[in-house]
Amino acid sequence: MSQKFIIIDGSSLVHRAFHALPMLRTATGIYTNAVYGFTTMLVKLLAEYRPDYLVVAFDKGRITFRNESYDRYKANRQATPPELAEQFPLVRELCQAFGIATMEEAGYEADDIIGTLAAKAEDEGLDVFIVTGDRDALQLIQPNIKVLLTKKGISDLDVFDTAALKDKYGLSPEQLIDLKGLMGDKSDNIPGVPGIGEKTACKLLNEFGSLEKILENIDNVAGKRVQEALRCNVDQAILSKKLATIVRDMPLEFTVGNYKITPDSKMLRDLFLKFEFKSLLAKIDTILPGAAGADRRNADPVAEEVCELPQVERVNNSETAKEIIALAKKAGYLACYALTTGHLPSTKLEGLSVTILNKTVYFSARCDGWENLTGLLADNSILKYTHDAKKLLNACYANGFDIRGIAFDSVLAAYLLDPTAATYPLAELAEKYMVSQCRYNISREETPEYAGWASKIIDHFKSALESKLSQTGLLKLYLDIELPLVEVLSSMELSGIKVDRGYLMRMAEEINIKIENLLGEIYRLAEAEFNVNSTKQLGVILFEKIKLPVIKKTKTGYSTDAEVLEKLAGQHPLVDKLLEYRTLTKLKSTYLDGMLPLIDQQTGRIHTSFNQTVTATGRLSSSEPNLQNIPIRTEIGRKIRELFVPGEGYSYLMSADYSQIELRILAHMAGDDSLVEAFRNNQDIHTRTAAEVFGVNMSDVTPEMRARAKAVNFGIVYGISDYGLARDIGVSRKEAGFYIDSYFNRYRGVKNYIEALVANARQNGYVTTMFGRRRYLPDINSSNFNQRSFAERTAMNTPIQGTAADIIKIAMIKVYCALKEEGLRSRLLLQVHDELVIEVAEAELAKVQSIVKHAMEQAGKLIVPLVADIKIGKNWAQAK
Repeated sequence: MSQKFIIIDGSSLVHRAFHALPMLRTATGIYTNAVYGFTTMLVKLLAEYRPDYLVVAFDKGRITFRNESYDRYKANRQATPPELAEQFPLVRELCQAFGIATMEEAGYEADDIIGTLAAKAEDEGLDVFIVTGDRDALQLIQPNIKVLLTKKGISDLDVFDTAALKDKYGLSPEQLIDLKGLMGDKSDNIPGVPGIGEKTACKLLNEFGSLEKILENIDNVAGKRVQEALRCNVDQAILSKKLATIVRDMPLEFTVGNYKITPDSKMLRDLFLKFEFKSLLAKIDTILPGAAGADRRNADPVAEEVCELPQVERVNNSETAKEIIALAKKAGYLACYALTTGHLPSTKLEGLSVTILNKTVYFSARCDGWENLTGLLADNSILKYTHDAKKLLNACYANGFDIRGIAFDSVLAAYLLDPTAATYPLAELAEKYMVSQCRYNISREETPEYAGWASKIIDHFKSALESKLSQTGLLKLYLDIELPLVEVLSSMELSGIKVDRGYLMRMAEEINIKIENLLGEIYRLAEAEFNVNSTKQLGVILFEKIKLPVIKKTKTGYSTDAEVLEKLAGQHPLVDKLLEYRTLTKLKSTYLDGMLPLIDQQTGRIHTSFNQTVTATGRLSSSEPNLQNIPIRTEIGRKIRELFVPGEGYSYLMSADYSQIELRILAHMAGDDSLVEAFRNNQDIHTRTAAEVFGVNMSDVTPEMRARAKAVNFGIVYGISDYGLARDIGVSRKEAGFYIDSYFNRYRGVKNYIEALVANARQNGYVTTMFGRRRYLPDINSSNFNQRSFAERTAMNTPIQGTAADIIKIAMIKVYCALKEEGLRSRLLLQVHDELVIEVAEAELAKVQSIVKHAMEQAGKLIVPLVADIKIGKNWAQAK
């Protein structure tokens, strides 16, 4: 059998992949949709055709010898989008990893390389397959040269040989060049003969055979219009054919062995990890072209092996436990993974796998050596490496023993390196950071075998993750803030916060009555009963019966979302009642009905979970329930806060809230003289801004001026536009634009700072906080205006929001450690954005107040003072 030689039109297929697939990006902002599409096509070709030789041809540049003949050749082509341009080098990297040759030649197009290689390969007796999305390649078809033409995206291919071409177009391969000479090609800006389209051109070629024969027999051509067109454009037709002709005799040396496929499996794994091609990575062993007889350079049989989880050695007596303890003391560390069941505060620790100096054992919580292990965990001199340290701490504390010396958490390390990932499962991290290790079939079930595998993985890739943190300037943030915070959060979760259950049930009943009354009012105003929660029925009432102006439509009808109702507020009393109804029902379902089952039966407290690895800015979030979303400025929000009270043995809840922390950080980072002066002189910043923007004395600032200045101040932090500000404060875009321009004219330091932030983000692809936290901005250089604008706003606000998040975390650590060192019972319970909530014992009130204020105000070194407002009360509402 003849050997197969595949020639891929790289330029064509990368373009097609880019436009066929949605925009894909890695966490660090690398665009990969074209690379992914090209890779899947390549994998499919390798699997289905099993080629002996393969080459990918690329265009070297826009200018070729054809431009010397016709300077307008391809002049109508738009510039390559930057999102696509940056992917061509990545495709070349990929080809190198697959061990596939690539070619490009100055002055020629990829088509010419393809034509020349195809001719030479055919002369060598090879079966040639040209893979392309460009129909021009069909002219290259010969008895041993076939063209695989993409017909849908890049995955489906039509196979063309001479018979298939004749059946499809009624022409021979040579006649396709004549066809271009007659009809031209708009995509390449080949002029052809004006007035002659594909149908007429095909008819002429079927009658006369070639372009030259047609021009020799113009008088015999049917139709005076066509005759005249040909007479007037003889030279243009000949030029067009020349431009459309693919060169087949470039001065290229051809040694078939140079095109043998020799994949580098390690490099390919590294690239799949870099590009985040998880599905391809999982089946990399099946896609490497080893079945085609290719040699695998640098092949690593361990890396390519897919194994079952091995049995783990179990501790069965105290003697074995003592051996492990001795080994841990010798090593000074242990890597561990806990198996747990249940939820806070009743989490049960079922067992723990530990790895020390490549030895792995599993301790069941019921084994003879368990007590020896708990002593080891409490030993601060033995460093602990784990995955999800908070889970381990919660389990240990909930089961009545201490754990100290947490020195590494792979979840936190992975989060800082990639803060936008949805989750950080250990199996994915193992693939990402341990490319040379054996891959395992990982089930979702956590077993002793899984725990054993996990502790081994943690032990192996600790140094790799810490090295990456160091390279990206994140190690200090990790060691000084994120890792110490774990113990603080664990303590807060286990402590929980007391809820007045009786008051909660009474409040739920009161709101039920209010909701029922509101429904009655809504039906009365609508003069009909209907399903208030049905968008369709509500739309009919508002826009057909009451005739309110239609704000927005969807595919299914009228929109009645919150934005629409807020715009209609005040135009009819029904709308105001609907807004109130939605607020009450949401609060009732979320906080009253939602919180009741979350109150622990034994403690009478709610144990919310604080999520450390969710937000890209570094802010904490809470869940089950989300205590950070209770509305602050509404009466119902204040009522809900009344539900949270001090527990037994405590007298007060203390609320410690940073005053305008984001604006103070802006003043520090921008170094704006006016902003800095205002904070140093303890001036009301919104009044000061109003005076600056409106050009009046501070004593002449009206409440309305101050309110608008406040909106501008906070809007600037979030990169607000004139449209957004106009919507927020109810003025025209022109007036809002005036306020923003006036602000920047008075606060030039802020303007310069923001412009520098965006410029640096465009150059680096990310922004950082004062403490080095990174946020990658993949769309900062996007050609899409909306995507780029959003990225620019993110570049403006992330350093400020992220720095505020870092400072409150430092404050939490300081408060927690100070309370502990002083031996106080008072304890930190909640963190809500810029606020800390502390449960305080009566006798400790003054001391706690001093500790908290000092810790918060010393959490960050700014050129303006950090100010914490401290309030106390018998419930959270009073303290707030």
